[in-house]
Amino acid sequence: MTDRKTFDRQSVRADFPILQTEVRGKPLTYLDNAATGQKPNAVIEALNDYYAAENSNIHRGVHYLSEMATDAYEATRAKLAGFLHLPDPDEIIFTRGATESINLIAHGFTETILQPGDEVLITHMEHHANIVPWQIACQRTGAELKIVPVDDRGVLDMEAYSRLLNERTKLVSVVHCSNSLGTINPVKEIIAQAHAIDVPVLIDGAQSVPHAPVDVAELGCDFFVFSGHKIFGPTGIGVLWGRREWLERFPPYQSGGDMIERVDFDGTTYKAIPGKFEAGTPHIAGVIGLSAAIDYLDNLDRDGALAHEQALLETATEKLSAIEGLRILGTAPHKAAVLSFLIDGIHPHDIGTFLDADGVAIRAGHHCTQPLLKRYGVPATARASFAFYNDFADVDRLAEAVLRMQRFFG
Repeated sequence: MTDRKTFDRQSVRADFPILQTEVRGKPLTYLDNAATGQKPNAVIEALNDYYAAENSNIHRGVHYLSEMATDAYEATRAKLAGFLHLPDPDEIIFTRGATESINLIAHGFTETILQPGDEVLITHMEHHANIVPWQIACQRTGAELKIVPVDDRGVLDMEAYSRLLNERTKLVSVVHCSNSLGTINPVKEIIAQAHAIDVPVLIDGAQSVPHAPVDVAELGCDFFVFSGHKIFGPTGIGVLWGRREWLERFPPYQSGGDMIERVDFDGTTYKAIPGKFEAGTPHIAGVIGLSAAIDYLDNLDRDGALAHEQALLETATEKLSAIEGLRILGTAPHKAAVLSFLIDGIHPHDIGTFLDADGVAIRAGHHCTQPLLKRYGVPATARASFAFYNDFADVDRLAEAVLRMQRFFG
């Protein structure tokens, strides 16, 4: 485990066994962190220990294993409250990921809030997971979806946001950090303006939580969501935080075992939150692995890790910008370590395939942000995204692979 008082990138890399992998005889250069983060030994060991020594269903059993698993599961909820700086662990709901979290909230608004003529306000840079649920909600209720535009740099048009925000707005739902452009949005200002006219705000933190600590209480939003696998935990586990008054107002999202208080053929009563939204056997191992990921981040020098990521971003931006025919999409002044780029005459999918032959793992495609890329007139980009365990050798391999590819394509 790394020492939280100092950031030593070599010891950090040693915590992630997959980084020792070779790909086609080349050392793995993993630059697809916006898609999913790699897992430290601590998370892998926690999953193994659960299945080897504590595997049991939770909440229902009175035997030793069930009690152990239940304690670990619920302790993670309390740990998350501390991680996000929130006072009430019962406001934290476990889901399958940020996507399901947003769908749960959209279901709640569809059932209890939205009416014909209402508006939901999102931005042009949203992930599909923060577009499609609101499209469906609006289709079902007669509400209208409004879009805040972005400029050529990938910066939100805050004047347009102020104009679009009005008494018909029932929710603002905005990404904290763009997965395609790396733009970090001014969410505190967004929240303050919305709250000034009593409009709740949902923040999609899937791309912000992996890079820096987030104080949700200090932000002041009404909902906050993220995925465990983005913060170096297991896949298939996510977190939804919502203010109690909203969660208690929403009906159950799914129904069945463990979300009930009493079932009778004459009717059913439900548990209070959080149980009301956690039907069936949950992803217990995922929650326990998420707990280990939080411990890992809490024992890391987050300030040092963020400074290292920013140095990687600056170096990669400089090296790629110097390559003739390469254009970076997303040049906001305040951004996370994400670089989307295009190369004249070479399709992004070909870029991804060629770089893979050099052991360089990037993402190529629309990154689940098709409306955003359409705004820039491109169907896809190549995207390199960095984490604190990357090093400057990874940046060099990326740039060298791009140059070799250009020579290959002539």
